[in-house]
Amino acid sequence: MGGQGGASRTAVLVCQGRAVAQGRFAPGRFDDPTAAALLRPDERAVVEEARAGVAPASWGPRLTFEMVSACGEVMAPRTVAIDDALREALARPAPAVQLVILGAGLDGRVWRMPELAGAAVFEVDHPASQRDKRDRARHLAAAGRRPGAAPGDTSRSGTLPTYVAVDFSRDDLAAALAAAGHRRALPTAWIWEGVVPYLTRAEVTRTLQVIADQSAPGSRLIVHYHTPSLSAMLGRWSAAVVGRLAGVTSPMGREPNRSGWTARAMRRAVVARGFEVCQDDSLLTLAGALATPIRHRRSLRNGRVLVADDARSEATGGPAEDGQAGDHLGG
Repeated sequence: MGGQGGASRTAVLVCQGRAVAQGRFAPGRFDDPTAAALLRPDERAVVEEARAGVAPASWGPRLTFEMVSACGEVMAPRTVAIDDALREALARPAPAVQLVILGAGLDGRVWRMPELAGAAVFEVDHPASQRDKRDRARHLAAAGRRPGAAPGDTSRSGTLPTYVAVDFSRDDLAAALAAAGHRRALPTAWIWEGVVPYLTRAEVTRTLQVIADQSAPGSRLIVHYHTPSLSAMLGRWSAAVVGRLAGVTSPMGREPNRSGWTARAMRRAVVARGFEVCQDDSLLTLAGALATPIRHRRSLRNGRVLVADDARSEATGGPAEDGQAGDHLGG
């Protein structure tokens, strides 16, 4: 995701949401010290306002405050659900040894999840967004440590990511992954978070097919998507109008929603490509289970996280061997 000609602004909003939630929502389950580390000073200032809960009086700053605060409420259950599903895939007897993050934005998992040590991590994103991420993450990559680690803690969460620049609307995802070193004969965990709403239905189904074609038996697909909602559409429209009147640029301005999926439609699309759905919950359900705030019920209800495992057997459905399945990853 890069919008029209620049780095993704929704990626910044999502990162701000994680920073708002850090240490406040679902303690012991949600933990992302990388979020604040990936933000610029002015972006962190808004986060501190949201964490303090003191809303600005003027329209423009107030709108930004409300968006960042609402995003924090959404990001805690969304992140926990995805992290839990990823940990399961990494802890199996025959674990996923590769992770592909589609539309990685300002994702910090490679630095904050020790479970990724030894795994090959590929971050796929729009070239403009990726340039922005690499610039922001330069100090994390140089340190190679978990942000927020205690003094003297030199543990590393995993290997540094391999960046794969892809425009989902036009580039060949399979070819780009292969060129970057992804091995289709080895189990892969796929995280597709915060991207599906910004793609057309044709782009989503095409990407699902690539994921299926590049998945070995034992792979896992984790998808965050939005269900169709008239109220959500009206909410975005009204926020855009208020933003224009207040002189505030909406982070969604260059990245409009292009597709919504009912739970049934998404499940059918995933199953048709050889996956078996084992979980598909709304963020509202996930937030209730975590006892996190539920003030923005509409946003939580419309967002969903689906987890599906490759249901094909080695003999009947897995991809052809590429001659590298016996290689060891991670050292």
